[in-house]
Amino acid sequence: MNKELIINAAPQGVEIALLEDKKLVELHNEKTDARFAVGDLYLGKVKKLIPGLNAAFVDVGFEKDAFLHYTDLSPYAKSLLKFTTMSITDKSETGLDFSKFTIEPEIIKTGKINEVLGGKPNILVQILKEPIAAKGPRLSCEISLPGRFVVLTPFNDIVAVSRKIHSSEERKRLQKIVEAIKFKNFGVIVRTAAEGKNTAELHEDLTMLQEMWKTIQKNLKGATPPTRVLSEQTKTTSILRDLLNEDFNKIVVNDRNLFADTKAYIQRIAPEKADIVSFYQNGSPIFDAFGITKQVKSTFGKTVNLDSGAYLIVEHTEALHVIDVNSGYKSVSNNQEQNALETNLEAADEIARQLRLRDLGGIIVVDFIDMKLPENKRKLMERMEEFMRPDRAKHAVLPISKFGIMQITRQRMKPEMNINTQEICPSCNGTGKISSTLLLEDEIEKNVSYLVTHKHSHLKLVVHPILYAYLTKGWFWKTKIAQWRKKYGRSITVQSDTNLHLTEYKFYDNHEEEIKL
Repeated sequence: MNKELIINAAPQGVEIALLEDKKLVELHNEKTDARFAVGDLYLGKVKKLIPGLNAAFVDVGFEKDAFLHYTDLSPYAKSLLKFTTMSITDKSETGLDFSKFTIEPEIIKTGKINEVLGGKPNILVQILKEPIAAKGPRLSCEISLPGRFVVLTPFNDIVAVSRKIHSSEERKRLQKIVEAIKFKNFGVIVRTAAEGKNTAELHEDLTMLQEMWKTIQKNLKGATPPTRVLSEQTKTTSILRDLLNEDFNKIVVNDRNLFADTKAYIQRIAPEKADIVSFYQNGSPIFDAFGITKQVKSTFGKTVNLDSGAYLIVEHTEALHVIDVNSGYKSVSNNQEQNALETNLEAADEIARQLRLRDLGGIIVVDFIDMKLPENKRKLMERMEEFMRPDRAKHAVLPISKFGIMQITRQRMKPEMNINTQEICPSCNGTGKISSTLLLEDEIEKNVSYLVTHKHSHLKLVVHPILYAYLTKGWFWKTKIAQWRKKYGRSITVQSDTNLHLTEYKFYDNHEEEIKL
């Protein structure tokens, strides 16, 4: 599979398109003034405790207080509170030595929010979900700093290896390496991308993350809430950090500064891939040149057409998303069950793409075409799980119910990508109504009368083909044009132009110059 990252920089922000085999699968929009992105760290102030919800509302500078539930506090919440206070009040020149920090006892899983945040303290938090609709950000105290190969988690000494690394020998190898090189008071999660990497590469990644932690300590010194302590990397670098592998063969950027930053980042994390970054400087927009604009227009509407003639209807409600699969006009075979299976499999592939592309989260209900055979239902579910495997968001797929419904849950971390693909009708200007054709004929004749009185001896009328057919229908001497010629005693011709709208018309004089009305 070939992966390409196309980056379109504009004054209002950066648009990032991820293509897999030339097909658009992810679209990200990073605004210039973006705040409260997933992964950002803030020093917040606990404003209100809600024992009934076992949660707290924290002021992090957003217009609405952010939400922090007890289950997101982390077992090391007391250590985090102690560290936050010590870092803020630290007056030493060298800064707080985190290797000598004393870890506090873990909090219990079934505890109460009042027991931990009773004094409404200042607290270091990480954005877990971006603000969505009327809700403020959702927070977590389980601080994690992601690198390319490992994730650093302070206040514990646990080393965990990704379950996606299936080889037990490789898992043991990575565990031993990380346990030998990790820093005190830090836990480490080994990512899937670390498979096959040597000690030097893992140590370099760990060292970079430790420097990031030192930056957090430095930014906390003397800080007052609410304030942003550390921002997540730009969307471009975070995508490259998480996705860059041997399948990537092209990164194209249309901004020189962003090109230099991307090139430098690739040079640092994967020097062998530095040549895949190129600067785009052709005249046409970069998304048009790579066919992304056309894919966006055809993909983000309410109706999504498939190659077989089948189509999806995507509906949004407050509680969930509903996708309806409708059969197409091309029959794979004469067997109805087989046709339903083939259409459903094609739809499943597109649905998995739609979830990533629109970043749909929460509960998704899919109404597939009814199938009777249990093995076909099982095959559809297995293929759905296969199609969704590349999706980085946490998700779960449930078996098809007896009503032919499949339920999918997908992690919601930010507002869904919603692009309006409809354009305002140039004829009605979005009202859905145009003036009566009978009145249009009168309007044109009034303009003919006006132009004749202003000494135009020859007039050429250019109209839409449908209007042309109306004006020239019947025997020549009974057409509207012939009647106008006779009535006003002037040479009047009519011509059709497909570029004009249905109710649009233009007049030209004998010098072929347009007459402005």
